[in-house]
Amino acid sequence: MTTNGTPTRVLRDRNARLYLAGVVVSGFGTSSLWLASGIWVKDLTGSNGAAALCMLAMWAPTLAGPALGALADRVRRKPLLIRADLGLGALLLSLFCVRSAAGVWLLFAVLFVYGAIGVVHDAAESALVAAAVDPGLLGDFNGLRTTATEGMKLVAPLTGAGLYTAYGGAAVALLDAVTFALAAGLCALLRVDEVPQDRPAGAWREQTAEGARHLWGHPRLRPLVLAGGTTMFFAALNGTMTYAVVDGLGRAPAYAGVLYAVQGAGSVAVGLVSGPALRLLGARRFAAGGIALLAVAVAARAVPSTAVALVSGAAIGLGLPCVLIAALTAVQRETPGPLLGRVSATAGTLLFTPNVIGLALGAGLADAVDHRLLLALFGLALLVTAAVLAQSAASASRTADRSASDANPA
Repeated sequence: MTTNGTPTRVLRDRNARLYLAGVVVSGFGTSSLWLASGIWVKDLTGSNGAAALCMLAMWAPTLAGPALGALADRVRRKPLLIRADLGLGALLLSLFCVRSAAGVWLLFAVLFVYGAIGVVHDAAESALVAAAVDPGLLGDFNGLRTTATEGMKLVAPLTGAGLYTAYGGAAVALLDAVTFALAAGLCALLRVDEVPQDRPAGAWREQTAEGARHLWGHPRLRPLVLAGGTTMFFAALNGTMTYAVVDGLGRAPAYAGVLYAVQGAGSVAVGLVSGPALRLLGARRFAAGGIALLAVAVAARAVPSTAVALVSGAAIGLGLPCVLIAALTAVQRETPGPLLGRVSATAGTLLFTPNVIGLALGAGLADAVDHRLLLALFGLALLVTAAVLAQSAASASRTADRSASDANPA
């Protein structure tokens, strides 16, 4: 196959279609549970803080990403994905036991395990995709995956909230369990000639460190992942300012839903063009361009204008995924198969842990400092991040040109 891929060519690939169908199905269930779990805890306990802990429980396992990702390099990835989907589906059925505030601990425990299995699942999926999809189509595939994921975020939370209102939290858990069973079935249909994984040599700690060393020592991966983590930190800080922005517009708090929907639409759109953009610009330039667009959009949110807020929301949705798509695609292309699970999970930790930190820090800043000043500072920091990444791309290009010139003297 050639490497001149397009989204249409991705959809002609049987494995890619099955993967994307699984992403849509399981993403729908996950997004539904994400919102409903917070509402469920709020109803049972009356505590906003307890409701917020639902997201923390799901995100916390990313801190152990490098170690959890090592599991994906010790076994065959396709059976691991199937078992993970079926295991999560079975685990979710235990939430039928949550009927009062006394049972909330079980919900938190399930969400924590959900997040931990999700880290292993994502690492195994990234490695298996790299083996099953044409390398020239990886950028297009990861873009379409973003489109599918963000598209589900536009519709699934409303479905989850409606189902919760009508039938309770256990019904949403059942919906999510069914989606995982369907995703396992789709995964079983994949045609992948997967060589059985040899267990990596050394102790688990050594195996984990090996993935981190590869990522940190790689001249193309390190700048992308560092820029991605920095971007996610300031994007999370920006997200905590949303209700202050809504107040500045003179709108009711519910208007935040409109801004999130517009942002989601932007993310859906960028996923459709990311493959061609990656081939045209290269990973670092594509990522830097997205971060620069995000920087301008974040700073523009300080302007108390509904039109500006809507345009900024769409621009944030367009810009933010670029560095994530670029980093994931680069990891898949630049990492040997036996290491890919560990490296993918390590990259995920470096990319998304700053998001958790930013959310926690921003929650404290939101009521203490004028949001307009903060948004301007966040935008400036993002612009510097984009400039540093673009400079690294330019330096790499100059080095490559000099190497080519030395190899082919006139």
